[in-house]
Amino acid sequence: MSAMTAPAARPLLNARLAEFGTTIFAEMSALAVRTGAINLGQGFPDTDGPESVREAAVRALRDGRGNQYPPGPGVPELRTAITDHQQRFYDLTFDPDTEVLVTAGATEAIAATMLALLEPGDEVIAFEPYYDSYAATIAMAGAKRVPLTLRAPDFRPDLDALRDAITDRTRLLLLNSPHNPTGMVLTRDELTAIAELAVERDLIVVTDEVYEHLVFDGEHVPLISLPGMRDRTVSISSSGKTFSFTGWKVGWITAAAPLIAAVRTAKQFLTYVSAGPFQYAIAEALRLPDTYFTEFRTALAAKRDILSAGLEAAGFEVHRPQGTYFITTDVARLGEHDALTFCRSLPERCGVVAVPNSVFYDDKEAGRSQVRFAFCKQDDVLHEAAGRLQRLEC
Repeated sequence: MSAMTAPAARPLLNARLAEFGTTIFAEMSALAVRTGAINLGQGFPDTDGPESVREAAVRALRDGRGNQYPPGPGVPELRTAITDHQQRFYDLTFDPDTEVLVTAGATEAIAATMLALLEPGDEVIAFEPYYDSYAATIAMAGAKRVPLTLRAPDFRPDLDALRDAITDRTRLLLLNSPHNPTGMVLTRDELTAIAELAVERDLIVVTDEVYEHLVFDGEHVPLISLPGMRDRTVSISSSGKTFSFTGWKVGWITAAAPLIAAVRTAKQFLTYVSAGPFQYAIAEALRLPDTYFTEFRTALAAKRDILSAGLEAAGFEVHRPQGTYFITTDVARLGEHDALTFCRSLPERCGVVAVPNSVFYDDKEAGRSQVRFAFCKQDDVLHEAAGRLQRLEC
């Protein structure tokens, strides 16, 4: 596990972390509370998930399952449910005892993986715009992020640019598909090309797949399923987005045993364990019938369409997402040119909160006028938000 322990290294680490400050999600959610605005900024549903899953958590609490420290790798019931899920949906086989690690959401999984697998000076190539914890956890490990910019309108990765970005210091690739915030879903051909490049250059690939069941156009293909990737991929997912219990923070990693062992070494000094009773509930959730996953995806696709239509009617340029909870828009058509300034003023102007994509870019110009809206809300909330946005100039 990497560690920046030398006194000379600490100022560098502190300087790298100082740039992050308060997350944009915290800022915008606080703004929503202060103004009473509709919060389409942070990606959490405004309704709970299946009642059967909530009751499973209550049963676990009452039965005393998980109320004390659960096993470090996760409760056996959940680890087995995770391996069964991978087999059921992707025909992937993992050992629940050595190739699965339960984490406090995908965010901890990402942090533990970066801390475990990176050394100071390593380079990590990641798509930008990127989930904000990527930059922070790479910095915590003392490594350097190398962005590969995804550009509107389709946000497809430039695979030639990816090849050119790899140097002798490149340690790993950090991929997110379905991609937050753009909603882009990598195709099988794109993933195959990335896999071939990883094998050729002997790279580890970390895949953030938390939106795996929220693909509306295309298909989700786990990179770890492709030739040559089984022993060099750390596959990360979580329950929050799929089952609408984001507060439970139950995530997991599937990977080859040596990679799991390395990540677990770092993870034990983060939360050690978490979410004991909820682990039993998510074990049951992963065994829900196929109809649950299909109906959930269909319902979210309809919500995407409601908000997309409303945003277009309000004058936004809308980049229709293939997956996730989010719609990326461009506000230049509205005469706006700075997404951060726009988002900070939006709650007062019309009572809606959104998030500026520009904070997720190193190349600020690439996302300067992009704004992200979350559509994982009740239909009437989306209609009301769309109506308010259409009155934006009033």
